[in-house]
Amino acid sequence: MGAAGRDEAVARMTARGVDPRAVAVFEDYWQQLADGAQGTIPEESIEPLVDPPELAAIEVSDDERRAAMAKVAVIKLNGGLGTSMGMSGPKSAVVARDGLTFLDIIARQLIALEERYGTRPPLVLMNSFRTREESLEILERYPQLARQDLPLDFVQSMEPKLDAATLAPVTWPDDPTLEWCPPGHGDVYVSLAASGLLDQMRAAGIRYAFISNSDNLGATCDPDIAAWLLAEGIPFAAEVAERTANDRKGGHVAVRRSDGRIVLRESAMVVDGEEDLFQDTSRHGWFNTNNLWVGLDELDALLRERDGVLGLPIIINRKTVDPTRADSTPIIQIESAMGTAVEAFEGSVALRVPRSRFRPVKTTNELLLVRSDVFELDEASRVVSRIERKDPRVSLDGSYKFLADFDARFPAGAPSLRECTSFAVEGDVTFGADVVAVGDVEVVASEPTTVADGTRLEGRVTLPQ
Repeated sequence: MGAAGRDEAVARMTARGVDPRAVAVFEDYWQQLADGAQGTIPEESIEPLVDPPELAAIEVSDDERRAAMAKVAVIKLNGGLGTSMGMSGPKSAVVARDGLTFLDIIARQLIALEERYGTRPPLVLMNSFRTREESLEILERYPQLARQDLPLDFVQSMEPKLDAATLAPVTWPDDPTLEWCPPGHGDVYVSLAASGLLDQMRAAGIRYAFISNSDNLGATCDPDIAAWLLAEGIPFAAEVAERTANDRKGGHVAVRRSDGRIVLRESAMVVDGEEDLFQDTSRHGWFNTNNLWVGLDELDALLRERDGVLGLPIIINRKTVDPTRADSTPIIQIESAMGTAVEAFEGSVALRVPRSRFRPVKTTNELLLVRSDVFELDEASRVVSRIERKDPRVSLDGSYKFLADFDARFPAGAPSLRECTSFAVEGDVTFGADVVAVGDVEVVASEPTTVADGTRLEGRVTLPQ
């Protein structure tokens, strides 16, 4: 591929005011792509990670926790729109439970830390231009947050989508906004520096940034982890949890044979024909929760040493320029994942955490579960389980995919799922108030119908009856 496509992309980014460091990262990835990079990690190059240190074994005092909370900032990835649920705004503005949005709950979790320890880690959102306004409006409900010295957000970078045939920036006159995309959440490091926040945080005495997804309400700022990192001087920690069959398609951590460093392998990095090895949970037993603790001094040193290019593994994401039209121009989005930075820091660790720290909401299936009586918010606004067994498995058909349709079919809220082991619905069913699901429940409807208030559901239920 000729360099003309790269030069045109760089010119567009510069004209849009993209920071030169982000442009340099894009140029590096573009060249890798043009040189034939596949962005893969062959199985022969890694070996399984065994016996990572465990959060449950960490012992720290309240004084250590209190001191640690003064040295941590919380960064939430908040650039995502709820497009998979039919939304046009930030997913974090969805009501998660008890009338509170994801952002409400995140804010309350941090305020609870302040009430407990006398200090509150500042909250900073990494927004996109599409999520910024609505998200900051929600945070205005909490005047405590306005008193922090750091800004409440910074905006992630953007890059051109590339025509898959030429690697030049794609042109799409029908909707020019679709010519641009975010460069994956691995951009958080460069955007943090470009915004000036990295320097501000370090000047304020902040030692670590805890970075996680805003739709993962289990990702609370844990004082024990922060105190342990400070005591051990660890530069980077990736929280991992035990991998089950349900996690087999998600990214896992492993150890690179060539240098013994921990690496993250996402599904897009798997060599063709090695999918079975990638999904073998008995071999690769730890998945990436995308909860990361990043030493800011070490991050600053790496960025300076590498002229802003951390060198995270490239991810080649093939799509169409209009994701709603399969016949639109095939494109490539050059991306990186923030968890892959685990290999960039000398002395990185993977920390084993309980499953409770991983409660993402990607679809309405997970949203129904989080809203149900399986969970509650405790006094610190943490989402805690009210049952002692595995969460029930929820499977709703396409009638419930979009949030508006989902809410319309559960007008009185989620059914009781505390006694349920699985809950599946096929067909257009509206659920009344005080419906209780027990055991394995499968509701099948051949036409639009309603489950009456107070109904007890067990086994397979065919409607209308």
